[in-house]
Amino acid sequence: MQLSVLHRALLFIVGIAIVLALLTWGIGLDTLKTRQVDLLYLGQQHLILVFSSLFFALLVGIPSGIALSRPAARGVAEYVMQIFNVGNTLPPLAVLALAMVLIGIGDTPAIIALFLASLLPIVRNTYAGLCSVPASLIEAANGIGMTKWQRLRQVEIPNAMPVILSGVRIATAINVGTAPLAFLIGASSYGELIFPGIYLNDFPTLILGAAATALFALILDTLLAALGRFLSPHTA
Repeated sequence: MQLSVLHRALLFIVGIAIVLALLTWGIGLDTLKTRQVDLLYLGQQHLILVFSSLFFALLVGIPSGIALSRPAARGVAEYVMQIFNVGNTLPPLAVLALAMVLIGIGDTPAIIALFLASLLPIVRNTYAGLCSVPASLIEAANGIGMTKWQRLRQVEIPNAMPVILSGVRIATAINVGTAPLAFLIGASSYGELIFPGIYLNDFPTLILGAAATALFALILDTLLAALGRFLSPHTA
């Protein structure tokens, strides 16, 4: 098991090194040196947007999924789920524009728009994971006298964790990929490299911003996958 994890880690590091080498060769060292400060600053701002919106999505999404998975709520769960689907039915630009109209420009409307965009996968996967826990485990937990809270904490959530984390990974990918659009409403992100690169036909800058965004998404997804293997080793 440890050897397998080590192999995966080494393959990931080698893969990242190859990608970075190819990008450096394709973009050029001059562009990287010129944009070094921008890359670090915009990367920090990009992560602030992503982590802030994901934090609130987790804070709302997981308890909502748990509440909808309870037997008393399952009859209306799919109808309530449509409320959380608002951020996905509208195009990201429309959500950002609406947030800008209601709140203004800057980080706050961008975080709200990203929160709405990443909410549904977390709610739905939490709900689906908890609903898929085998009835035999529920009956066994009831049989040994567990309370509802103990059953949820010790039986249902651990068994649903792989599905829940899958939803978090989807939400993270959506979030990281949508965050560059926040540039359009005055929030700093890698969109400050991508969109000026498009407008000015500056392809090295455009590719640099897009590659940095993709690299962040890949690293975060890999870290979440490793977290999933740590929390649920029996499913690895």
